[in-house]
Amino acid sequence: MKSFSFKTISAIATLSASLALSAPALAKVEGDTIILGAAISLTGKYSTNGLHTQRGYDFAVDRINDLGGVKVGGKSYKLSVKYYDDESTPARAAQLAERLIQQDGVEYMLGPYGSGLTKAMAPVSEKFGVPMIEAEGASRSLFTQGYKYLFAVLSTSEQYLAPVVELAAAKAKAAGKEPSSVTIAMAFENDPFSLDVREGIVDTAKKYNMRIVIDDKLPADLSDMSATLTKVKAIKPDVLIVSGHSKGAATAARQIDEMTLQVPIVGMTHCEAAKVQEKFPAAANGFLCATQWVESSPKKDKYFGNASDWNAGFKKAYPEYTSVPYQSAQASAAVLVWKEAFEAANSFDKKQLRDAIAATDMETFYGHIRFSEFGNNIAKPMFMRQIDGDGNYNAIITPDDMVWPRKAQY
Repeated sequence: MKSFSFKTISAIATLSASLALSAPALAKVEGDTIILGAAISLTGKYSTNGLHTQRGYDFAVDRINDLGGVKVGGKSYKLSVKYYDDESTPARAAQLAERLIQQDGVEYMLGPYGSGLTKAMAPVSEKFGVPMIEAEGASRSLFTQGYKYLFAVLSTSEQYLAPVVELAAAKAKAAGKEPSSVTIAMAFENDPFSLDVREGIVDTAKKYNMRIVIDDKLPADLSDMSATLTKVKAIKPDVLIVSGHSKGAATAARQIDEMTLQVPIVGMTHCEAAKVQEKFPAAANGFLCATQWVESSPKKDKYFGNASDWNAGFKKAYPEYTSVPYQSAQASAAVLVWKEAFEAANSFDKKQLRDAIAATDMETFYGHIRFSEFGNNIAKPMFMRQIDGDGNYNAIITPDDMVWPRKAQY
């Protein structure tokens, strides 16, 4: 009988342990439960929106499970989500995506919060052929890379604040002025999402020959915008546009309040997520806020009813919300797409599921969802809402719905 040295036995044990760690666990379906995987920002600068996203996922999972779950091959399965905290860091998000797939055996992914983190995770899910349905990465550059396994339920980011420029043009005409007379100040976080928002503003402003008088790109730590706002106070533009996720919205609202800044039209992203209507009610009165979804939408589905029904149910589940951020609504919509895809494919096979997702054409409480060949949703528009003096968000359907609560006017 051949004998082995202690060194050889140790090497074999180490190799065996290494192989065990690298081999994927069969966690994609455990018993009667389908496991979805998600890396979410539960700490770090995106943690506020990460929590909104997680709650949207969980709310939809609970509703689907309460209604009987997902039927595949004649059997009903529950949904569950395995979460990791990506710490608001792209490198960590990519690492966790690989961990979910390689170590945890997850073959069905939900997206993280934000375009930057989605950009980090998408190559990983693509490499392993794992479909990812994401709800929070809106950068249009995500859909120019040729990814076949990435799908987004939301509108792309260049559309976010372009309606503010359209409203400014309409208001100028109503006041007897040329749209080309409108001046625009802009401040954007220097990240993929916000820079795409900027491109949409630039393109729309060019259409009307409007002048952009301030065009500031700000660092990631958006704790101070006073330099930009001081210029705004001196130049007195007709429109101020800000995009910097929740922290940017909160900082802008706070410092607009502190500096008693008056601009006829103020448009920004992430108003609801930053709760500007609660924290800075005086400054926020009149803000135009980009939103992917409005609770007054007539769109509906068999799981939640219409948008108002989903909104009421979400507030009941999470009573701390006075105004529900659209990030939660679109997260729920992403889970609905997974439910429909499993049943359409009638399979757990990744390739068949990918094809079923690509063929999605469904109405939800969030809006219609139909994907282009590049994976972005081409069936849902963006919306604008304006905050009134009572902190309510009012949908802007036509320019006549917009009011002038701010002192400075055309």
